[in-house]
Amino acid sequence: MAAADSAMGNNMLRGAEVLIVGAGFYGATLAERIATKLGRRVLVIDRRPHIGGNAYTELDPVTGVEIHRYGPHISHTSNAAVWDYLHRFTGFNSYRHRGFSTFGGKTYSLPINLATICQFFGRQLSPDEARTMIAEQASELGERPPANLEEKAISLVGRPLYEAFIKGYSAKQWQTDPHELPARIIERLPVRYTFEDGYFNDRFQGQPLNGYTAVFEKMLSHELIEMKLGVDFFDIKNLLPKDLPVVYTSPVDRYFDYSERDLGWRTIDIELEVMDIPDYQGTAIMNYAEEAVPYTRVTEFRHFNPERPHHVDKTLIGREYSRFARRADEPYYPIDTHNDQAIYRNYLARASQERNLHLGGRLGTYRYLDMHQAIGAALKAFETVFEPYFEGSQASLSRAT
Repeated sequence: MAAADSAMGNNMLRGAEVLIVGAGFYGATLAERIATKLGRRVLVIDRRPHIGGNAYTELDPVTGVEIHRYGPHISHTSNAAVWDYLHRFTGFNSYRHRGFSTFGGKTYSLPINLATICQFFGRQLSPDEARTMIAEQASELGERPPANLEEKAISLVGRPLYEAFIKGYSAKQWQTDPHELPARIIERLPVRYTFEDGYFNDRFQGQPLNGYTAVFEKMLSHELIEMKLGVDFFDIKNLLPKDLPVVYTSPVDRYFDYSERDLGWRTIDIELEVMDIPDYQGTAIMNYAEEAVPYTRVTEFRHFNPERPHHVDKTLIGREYSRFARRADEPYYPIDTHNDQAIYRNYLARASQERNLHLGGRLGTYRYLDMHQAIGAALKAFETVFEPYFEGSQASLSRAT
Protein backbone atom coordinates (compact mmCIF):
# COMPACT_ATOMS: atom_id res chain seq x y z
CA MET A 1 0.00 0.00 0.00
CA ALA A 2 1.28 3.47 -0.90
CA ALA A 3 2.16 5.90 1.92
CA ALA A 4 -0.82 8.14 1.09
CA ASP A 5 -3.17 5.17 1.18
CA SER A 6 -1.65 4.01 4.45
CA ALA A 7 -2.19 7.43 6.01
CA MET A 8 -5.77 7.50 4.76
CA GLY A 9 -6.36 4.05 6.24
CA ASN A 10 -4.91 5.06 9.61
CA ASN A 11 -7.06 8.20 9.70
CA MET A 12 -10.13 6.17 8.87
CA LEU A 13 -9.51 3.73 11.71
CA ARG A 14 -8.65 6.35 14.32
CA GLY A 15 -11.13 6.23 17.21
CA ALA A 16 -12.99 3.15 16.01
CA GLU A 17 -13.76 0.61 18.74
CA VAL A 18 -15.11 -2.01 16.36
CA LEU A 19 -14.86 -2.46 12.60
CA ILE A 20 -17.82 -3.94 10.73
CA VAL A 21 -17.15 -5.17 7.22
CA GLY A 22 -20.34 -5.04 5.18
CA ALA A 23 -23.37 -2.74 5.42
CA GLY A 24 -26.08 -5.36 4.94
CA PHE A 25 -28.67 -6.29 7.56
CA TYR A 26 -26.33 -8.25 9.82
CA GLY A 27 -23.66 -5.58 9.88
CA ALA A 28 -26.08 -2.66 10.10
CA THR A 29 -28.02 -4.25 12.98
CA LEU A 30 -24.86 -4.85 15.01
CA ALA A 31 -23.58 -1.35 14.26
CA GLU A 32 -26.83 0.22 15.43
CA ARG A 33 -27.00 -1.85 18.63
CA ILE A 34 -23.33 -1.33 19.57
CA ALA A 35 -23.58 2.42 19.04
CA THR A 36 -27.03 2.91 20.59
CA LYS A 37 -26.88 0.60 23.58
CA LEU A 38 -23.17 0.50 24.37
CA GLY A 39 -22.09 3.96 23.26
CA ARG A 40 -19.15 2.58 21.31
CA ARG A 41 -17.68 4.08 18.15
CA VAL A 42 -18.34 1.88 15.14
CA LEU A 43 -16.69 2.06 11.74
CA VAL A 44 -18.69 0.36 8.98
CA ILE A 45 -17.03 -0.16 5.61
CA ASP A 46 -18.35 -1.57 2.35
CA ARG A 47 -16.54 -1.90 -0.93
CA ARG A 48 -19.74 -1.09 -2.81
CA PRO A 49 -20.74 2.57 -3.36
CA HIS A 50 -23.92 2.15 -1.33
CA ILE A 51 -25.28 0.80 1.95
CA GLY A 52 -27.75 -2.06 2.27
CA GLY A 53 -25.82 -4.98 0.81
CA ASN A 54 -28.00 -7.09 -1.44
CA ALA A 55 -31.13 -5.45 -0.01
CA TYR A 56 -30.23 -2.11 -1.59
CA THR A 57 -33.06 -0.38 -3.46
CA GLU A 58 -33.21 2.74 -5.61
CA LEU A 59 -35.78 4.61 -7.70
CA ASP A 60 -35.86 4.08 -11.44
CA PRO A 61 -35.88 7.55 -13.04
CA VAL A 62 -38.05 6.51 -15.99
CA THR A 63 -40.92 4.77 -14.23
CA GLY A 64 -40.58 6.01 -10.66
CA VAL A 65 -40.60 2.37 -9.54
CA GLU A 66 -38.24 1.26 -6.79
CA ILE A 67 -35.75 -1.29 -8.06
CA HIS A 68 -34.51 -4.10 -5.86
CA ARG A 69 -31.09 -3.86 -7.45
CA TYR A 70 -29.86 -7.33 -6.39
CA GLY A 71 -33.13 -9.20 -6.73
CA PRO A 72 -36.47 -9.08 -4.91
CA HIS A 73 -36.55 -8.82 -1.13
CA ILE A 74 -39.74 -9.53 0.82
CA SER A 75 -40.16 -8.79 4.52
CA HIS A 76 -41.72 -11.60 6.52
CA THR A 77 -41.17 -13.09 9.96
CA SER A 78 -42.93 -14.60 12.94
CA ASN A 79 -40.24 -13.25 15.25
CA ALA A 80 -41.90 -10.38 17.10
CA ALA A 81 -38.55 -9.07 18.36
CA VAL A 82 -37.25 -8.72 14.79
CA TRP A 83 -40.48 -7.09 13.59
CA ASP A 84 -40.52 -4.66 16.50
CA TYR A 85 -36.87 -3.83 15.89
CA LEU A 86 -37.53 -3.01 12.22
CA HIS A 87 -40.43 -0.78 13.19
CA ARG A 88 -37.93 1.55 14.86
CA PHE A 89 -36.78 2.49 11.37
CA THR A 90 -39.77 2.05 9.06
CA GLY A 91 -43.46 1.44 8.66
CA PHE A 92 -44.73 -1.34 6.41
CA ASN A 93 -47.47 -1.65 3.82
CA SER A 94 -49.86 -4.59 3.71
CA TYR A 95 -48.10 -6.54 0.96
CA ARG A 96 -48.59 -10.31 1.19
CA HIS A 97 -46.59 -12.32 -1.27
CA ARG A 98 -48.40 -14.75 -3.54
CA GLY A 99 -46.24 -16.83 -5.82
CA PHE A 100 -46.92 -18.10 -9.31
CA SER A 101 -45.15 -20.37 -11.76
CA THR A 102 -45.57 -21.14 -15.43
CA PHE A 103 -45.32 -24.68 -16.81
CA GLY A 104 -46.57 -26.09 -20.08
CA GLY A 105 -48.11 -22.79 -21.13
CA LYS A 106 -50.19 -22.50 -17.98
CA THR A 107 -49.84 -20.46 -14.79
CA TYR A 108 -50.12 -22.11 -11.39
CA SER A 109 -50.24 -20.89 -7.80
CA LEU A 110 -47.19 -21.34 -5.56
CA PRO A 111 -46.38 -22.70 -3.10
CA ILE A 112 -48.04 -25.94 -4.10
CA ASN A 113 -51.52 -25.88 -2.60
CA LEU A 114 -54.88 -27.48 -3.22
CA ALA A 115 -55.59 -25.11 -6.13
CA THR A 116 -52.26 -26.06 -7.75
CA ILE A 117 -52.94 -29.77 -7.31
CA CYS A 118 -56.50 -29.60 -8.65
CA GLN A 119 -55.48 -27.53 -11.66
CA PHE A 120 -52.40 -29.62 -12.48
CA PHE A 121 -54.22 -32.95 -12.37
CA GLY A 122 -57.45 -31.54 -13.84
CA ARG A 123 -59.58 -32.87 -11.00
CA GLN A 124 -61.69 -31.54 -8.18
CA LEU A 125 -60.12 -32.97 -5.04
CA SER A 126 -60.93 -32.66 -1.36
CA PRO A 127 -58.03 -32.08 1.03
CA ASP A 128 -58.05 -35.77 2.04
CA GLU A 129 -58.19 -36.95 -1.57
CA ALA A 130 -55.30 -34.71 -2.55
CA ARG A 131 -53.26 -35.77 0.47
CA THR A 132 -53.83 -39.46 -0.29
CA MET A 133 -52.89 -39.04 -3.95
CA ILE A 134 -49.70 -37.10 -3.21
CA ALA A 135 -48.71 -39.56 -0.48
CA GLU A 136 -48.96 -42.40 -2.99
CA GLN A 137 -46.87 -40.49 -5.53
CA ALA A 138 -44.32 -39.61 -2.87
CA SER A 139 -43.88 -43.17 -1.62
CA GLU A 140 -41.29 -44.34 -4.16
CA LEU A 141 -38.44 -43.96 -1.65
CA GLY A 142 -40.08 -46.34 0.77
CA GLU A 143 -38.54 -46.05 4.23
CA ARG A 144 -35.21 -44.76 2.94
CA PRO A 145 -34.51 -41.17 4.04
CA PRO A 146 -34.00 -38.65 1.20
CA ALA A 147 -30.34 -38.28 0.29
CA ASN A 148 -30.51 -35.21 -1.94
CA LEU A 149 -32.73 -32.37 -3.15
CA GLU A 150 -34.54 -34.46 -5.75
CA GLU A 151 -35.41 -37.25 -3.34
CA LYS A 152 -36.48 -34.78 -0.66
CA ALA A 153 -38.75 -32.93 -3.07
CA ILE A 154 -40.30 -36.17 -4.32
CA SER A 155 -40.92 -37.25 -0.72
CA LEU A 156 -42.83 -33.99 -0.17
CA VAL A 157 -44.86 -33.57 -3.37
CA GLY A 158 -44.41 -36.71 -5.49
CA ARG A 159 -42.64 -37.08 -8.81
CA PRO A 160 -45.18 -35.41 -11.18
CA LEU A 161 -45.26 -32.13 -9.26
CA TYR A 162 -41.51 -32.29 -8.67
CA GLU A 163 -40.78 -32.66 -12.37
CA ALA A 164 -43.19 -29.85 -13.25
CA PHE A 165 -42.32 -27.16 -10.72
CA ILE A 166 -39.04 -28.01 -9.01
CA LYS A 167 -36.69 -30.04 -11.20
CA GLY A 168 -36.13 -27.58 -14.03
CA TYR A 169 -36.22 -24.52 -11.78
CA SER A 170 -33.66 -26.02 -9.41
CA ALA A 171 -31.40 -27.02 -12.30
CA LYS A 172 -31.45 -23.42 -13.54
CA GLN A 173 -31.11 -21.90 -10.10
CA TRP A 174 -28.15 -23.99 -9.03
CA GLN A 175 -26.72 -25.26 -12.34
CA THR A 176 -26.15 -28.45 -10.44
CA ASP A 177 -27.85 -31.80 -10.84
CA PRO A 178 -30.54 -31.99 -8.11
CA HIS A 179 -29.01 -35.36 -7.17
CA GLU A 180 -25.89 -33.47 -6.09
CA LEU A 181 -27.64 -30.81 -4.01
CA PRO A 182 -28.32 -31.32 -0.30
CA ALA A 183 -31.84 -32.19 0.76
CA ARG A 184 -32.03 -29.29 3.20
CA ILE A 185 -32.24 -26.76 0.34
CA ILE A 186 -35.81 -27.87 -0.30
CA GLU A 187 -36.84 -28.45 3.31
CA ARG A 188 -38.45 -25.01 3.43
CA LEU A 189 -40.82 -25.95 0.60
CA PRO A 190 -44.37 -25.54 1.93
CA VAL A 191 -47.11 -27.87 0.68
CA ARG A 192 -50.70 -27.09 1.57
CA TYR A 193 -53.85 -29.14 1.27
CA THR A 194 -56.04 -26.04 1.45
CA PHE A 195 -56.66 -23.19 -0.96
CA GLU A 196 -54.51 -20.84 1.13
CA ASP A 197 -52.24 -19.27 -1.49
CA GLY A 198 -50.08 -16.90 0.58
CA TYR A 199 -46.45 -17.80 0.00
CA PHE A 200 -45.31 -17.29 3.59
CA ASN A 201 -46.94 -18.51 6.78
CA ASP A 202 -45.31 -15.81 8.87
CA ARG A 203 -47.36 -13.68 11.20
CA PHE A 204 -45.77 -10.38 10.15
CA GLN A 205 -45.48 -9.40 6.49
CA GLY A 206 -45.15 -6.24 4.42
CA GLN A 207 -42.77 -4.04 2.47
CA PRO A 208 -41.02 -0.94 3.90
CA LEU A 209 -43.04 2.13 3.04
CA ASN A 210 -40.01 4.08 1.84
CA GLY A 211 -37.92 1.19 0.58
CA TYR A 212 -35.07 -0.82 2.05
CA THR A 213 -32.34 1.77 1.54
CA ALA A 214 -34.26 4.22 3.73
CA VAL A 215 -34.27 1.59 6.49
CA PHE A 216 -30.48 1.31 6.36
CA GLU A 217 -30.07 5.09 6.32
CA LYS A 218 -31.92 5.31 9.63
CA MET A 219 -30.16 2.30 11.14
CA LEU A 220 -26.75 3.78 10.37
CA SER A 221 -27.56 7.40 11.28
CA HIS A 222 -26.27 7.27 14.88
CA GLU A 223 -23.56 9.84 15.57
CA LEU A 224 -21.19 7.12 16.82
CA ILE A 225 -21.41 5.21 13.51
CA GLU A 226 -19.03 6.23 10.77
CA MET A 227 -19.80 4.86 7.31
CA LYS A 228 -17.13 4.55 4.62
CA LEU A 229 -18.19 3.32 1.18
CA GLY A 230 -15.98 2.17 -1.66
CA VAL A 231 -13.48 0.76 0.84
CA ASP A 232 -12.13 -2.76 0.37
CA PHE A 233 -11.37 -4.45 3.70
CA PHE A 234 -8.28 -6.10 2.24
CA ASP A 235 -6.79 -2.70 1.40
CA ILE A 236 -6.74 -1.79 5.09
CA LYS A 237 -6.47 -5.21 6.75
CA ASN A 238 -2.74 -4.88 7.40
CA LEU A 239 -3.31 -1.52 9.12
CA LEU A 240 -5.72 -2.86 11.73
CA PRO A 241 -4.66 -2.72 15.38
CA LYS A 242 -4.28 -6.26 16.66
CA ASP A 243 -6.86 -5.72 19.39
CA LEU A 244 -9.54 -4.12 17.16
CA PRO A 245 -12.69 -6.28 17.03
CA VAL A 246 -13.68 -7.09 13.45
CA VAL A 247 -17.15 -8.20 12.37
CA TYR A 248 -16.72 -9.76 8.95
CA THR A 249 -19.85 -10.35 6.83
CA SER A 250 -18.22 -10.87 3.43
CA PRO A 251 -17.34 -14.29 1.92
CA VAL A 252 -15.42 -16.30 4.49
CA ASP A 253 -13.19 -18.01 1.92
CA ARG A 254 -12.02 -14.59 0.71
CA TYR A 255 -11.03 -13.59 4.26
CA PHE A 256 -8.54 -16.45 4.37
CA ASP A 257 -7.39 -15.86 0.79
CA TYR A 258 -9.03 -19.13 -0.33
CA SER A 259 -6.39 -21.08 1.54
CA GLU A 260 -8.76 -24.02 2.14
CA ARG A 261 -10.12 -23.86 -1.45
CA ASP A 262 -13.03 -21.88 -2.87
CA LEU A 263 -16.50 -22.38 -1.46
CA GLY A 264 -19.36 -22.84 -3.91
CA TRP A 265 -21.50 -19.73 -4.41
CA ARG A 266 -24.36 -18.76 -6.69
CA THR A 267 -24.87 -15.31 -8.12
CA ILE A 268 -27.59 -13.80 -10.28
CA ASP A 269 -27.70 -11.42 -13.22
CA ILE A 270 -30.77 -9.21 -13.58
CA GLU A 271 -31.77 -7.91 -16.99
CA LEU A 272 -33.90 -4.79 -16.49
CA GLU A 273 -36.37 -3.60 -19.10
CA VAL A 274 -38.84 -0.71 -19.17
CA MET A 275 -42.10 -1.83 -20.77
CA ASP A 276 -44.43 0.65 -22.46
CA ILE A 277 -47.47 -0.86 -20.78
CA PRO A 278 -48.97 -0.18 -17.34
CA ASP A 279 -48.78 -3.80 -16.11
CA TYR A 280 -46.67 -6.63 -17.54
CA GLN A 281 -47.64 -9.72 -15.53
CA GLY A 282 -50.12 -8.67 -12.85
CA THR A 283 -47.98 -9.85 -9.93
CA ALA A 284 -44.61 -9.10 -8.34
CA ILE A 285 -42.83 -12.37 -9.17
CA MET A 286 -43.49 -14.99 -11.84
CA ASN A 287 -41.38 -18.16 -11.80
CA TYR A 288 -40.53 -20.04 -14.98
CA ALA A 289 -40.22 -23.71 -14.08
CA GLU A 290 -39.13 -25.15 -17.41
CA GLU A 291 -35.43 -25.52 -18.04
CA ALA A 292 -35.89 -24.39 -21.66
CA VAL A 293 -36.66 -20.87 -20.43
CA PRO A 294 -33.22 -19.42 -19.62
CA TYR A 295 -34.29 -17.14 -16.75
CA THR A 296 -35.65 -18.39 -13.44
CA ARG A 297 -38.18 -15.65 -12.76
CA VAL A 298 -39.40 -12.20 -13.73
CA THR A 299 -39.92 -9.49 -11.12
CA GLU A 300 -42.28 -6.59 -11.76
CA PHE A 301 -41.21 -4.23 -9.02
CA ARG A 302 -44.22 -1.90 -8.92
CA HIS A 303 -46.39 -4.61 -7.36
CA PHE A 304 -44.35 -4.57 -4.13
CA ASN A 305 -45.63 -1.08 -3.32
CA PRO A 306 -49.03 -0.68 -4.99
CA GLU A 307 -49.83 2.19 -2.61
CA ARG A 308 -47.26 4.43 -4.32
CA PRO A 309 -47.93 6.61 -7.38
CA HIS A 310 -46.20 5.24 -10.49
CA HIS A 311 -45.91 6.27 -14.12
CA VAL A 312 -49.25 5.04 -15.44
CA ASP A 313 -48.08 4.01 -18.92
CA LYS A 314 -44.82 2.26 -18.12
CA THR A 315 -43.60 -0.55 -15.89
CA LEU A 316 -40.21 -2.02 -15.05
CA ILE A 317 -39.36 -5.71 -15.05
CA GLY A 318 -36.24 -7.69 -14.20
CA ARG A 319 -35.44 -11.08 -15.72
CA GLU A 320 -33.28 -13.09 -13.35
CA TYR A 321 -30.56 -15.46 -14.50
CA SER A 322 -28.67 -17.68 -12.07
CA ARG A 323 -25.09 -18.90 -12.45
CA PHE A 324 -21.99 -19.96 -10.55
CA ALA A 325 -20.17 -17.06 -8.90
CA ARG A 326 -16.59 -16.40 -9.82
CA ARG A 327 -14.26 -14.68 -7.37
CA ALA A 328 -14.95 -11.28 -8.93
CA ASP A 329 -18.75 -11.70 -8.71
CA GLU A 330 -21.16 -10.75 -5.96
CA PRO A 331 -22.10 -14.04 -4.25
CA TYR A 332 -25.76 -14.46 -3.29
CA TYR A 333 -26.34 -18.02 -2.14
CA PRO A 334 -24.11 -20.72 -0.66
CA ILE A 335 -24.40 -23.92 -2.71
CA ASP A 336 -23.48 -25.92 0.38
CA THR A 337 -22.66 -29.35 -1.00
CA HIS A 338 -21.03 -31.92 1.27
CA ASN A 339 -17.68 -30.83 -0.13
CA ASP A 340 -18.50 -27.20 0.67
CA GLN A 341 -19.38 -28.14 4.24
CA ALA A 342 -15.99 -29.77 4.71
CA ILE A 343 -14.21 -26.70 3.34
CA TYR A 344 -16.25 -24.38 5.55
CA ARG A 345 -15.40 -26.40 8.68
CA ASN A 346 -11.74 -25.85 7.89
CA TYR A 347 -12.34 -22.10 7.66
CA LEU A 348 -14.19 -22.14 10.97
CA ALA A 349 -11.22 -23.85 12.59
CA ARG A 350 -8.97 -21.10 11.28
CA ALA A 351 -11.37 -18.38 12.43
CA SER A 352 -11.37 -19.81 15.95
CA GLN A 353 -7.68 -18.95 16.19
CA GLU A 354 -8.39 -15.24 15.71
CA ARG A 355 -9.68 -13.90 19.01
CA ASN A 356 -11.09 -10.61 17.71
CA LEU A 357 -12.75 -11.94 14.56
CA HIS A 358 -16.50 -12.46 14.41
CA LEU A 359 -18.05 -14.04 11.30
CA GLY A 360 -21.64 -13.10 10.57
CA GLY A 361 -24.33 -12.86 7.94
CA ARG A 362 -25.06 -15.11 4.99
CA LEU A 363 -21.60 -14.79 3.46
CA GLY A 364 -19.56 -14.90 6.64
CA THR A 365 -21.30 -17.97 8.04
CA TYR A 366 -21.95 -19.71 4.70
CA ARG A 367 -25.65 -20.16 5.48
CA TYR A 368 -28.76 -19.30 3.54
CA LEU A 369 -30.27 -16.59 5.75
CA ASP A 370 -33.38 -14.62 4.94
CA MET A 371 -33.40 -10.97 6.01
CA HIS A 372 -35.29 -11.62 9.22
CA GLN A 373 -32.93 -14.46 10.10
CA ALA A 374 -29.87 -12.24 9.55
CA ILE A 375 -31.38 -9.54 11.78
CA GLY A 376 -32.36 -12.10 14.43
CA ALA A 377 -28.87 -13.60 14.38
CA ALA A 378 -27.32 -10.15 14.78
CA LEU A 379 -29.60 -9.27 17.70
CA LYS A 380 -28.70 -12.55 19.39
CA ALA A 381 -24.99 -12.02 18.75
CA PHE A 382 -25.22 -8.55 20.27
CA GLU A 383 -26.72 -9.92 23.48
CA THR A 384 -24.60 -13.04 23.82
CA VAL A 385 -21.26 -11.95 22.35
CA PHE A 386 -20.84 -8.19 22.02
CA GLU A 387 -22.45 -6.96 25.23
CA PRO A 388 -20.27 -9.27 27.35
CA TYR A 389 -17.21 -8.39 25.28
CA PHE A 390 -17.58 -4.62 25.60
CA GLU A 391 -18.81 -4.68 29.18
CA GLY A 392 -15.56 -6.04 30.46
CA SER A 393 -15.56 -9.82 30.24
CA GLN A 394 -13.20 -9.69 27.25
CA ALA A 395 -14.77 -12.87 25.94
CA SER A 396 -13.53 -14.00 22.55
CA LEU A 397 -15.47 -12.88 19.48
CA SER A 398 -14.12 -15.70 17.36
CA ARG A 399 -17.23 -17.74 16.78
CA ALA A 400 -19.78 -17.63 14.01
CA THR A 401 -23.48 -17.12 14.81
